[in-house]
Amino acid sequence: MSGTESTPDQTDITDYNDPNAPWNQAWDQEGGIANWNDDVIKEFRENSGKGGRRLRGRGPHPAHTAGARSGKRHTTPLGPLYRGDTMYVSSFIEDKYPAWWYNIKANPQVTIELRDKTYQATGKVLEGADYDEFAAWVLADNPLLADFQSTKVDRPIPLVVLTLDGEG
Repeated sequence: MSGTESTPDQTDITDYNDPNAPWNQAWDQEGGIANWNDDVIKEFRENSGKGGRRLRGRGPHPAHTAGARSGKRHTTPLGPLYRGDTMYVSSFIEDKYPAWWYNIKANPQVTIELRDKTYQATGKVLEGADYDEFAAWVLADNPLLADFQSTKVDRPIPLVVLTLDGEG
């Protein structure tokens, strides 16, 4: 896609397989998804906390976690979603749970960049009855995650609630 082509707003995308969806865009296979993530983070920061062309002016926002085993800092773009005032994140990774999910499960302290500010947050990986109740709401409210859950994966989608501790 050239920079002059018009792309639909992400809210217009209702099918996980939509070729215009940001997650279905090609990335440099040699560098893999890590380089794509680096470009997303760079665009976010260059646009004062708004997604650039590739993100159609929307998130995801850089989230910094500590590695579950290594403790090493990792930065991953995550798109915060909301249930009222409750912020949560999920993922469209098909073959396994994402590393950031394991990182937050092991080390719940997260730093997240929202717009042009940085916040400390505490992540809670939802499980059991908490997961069941929240996932039912998410899948009823978010057609993209519902489509992904019903057509792409046999495991429950990852759900993590983030509670902001304050500005960092």
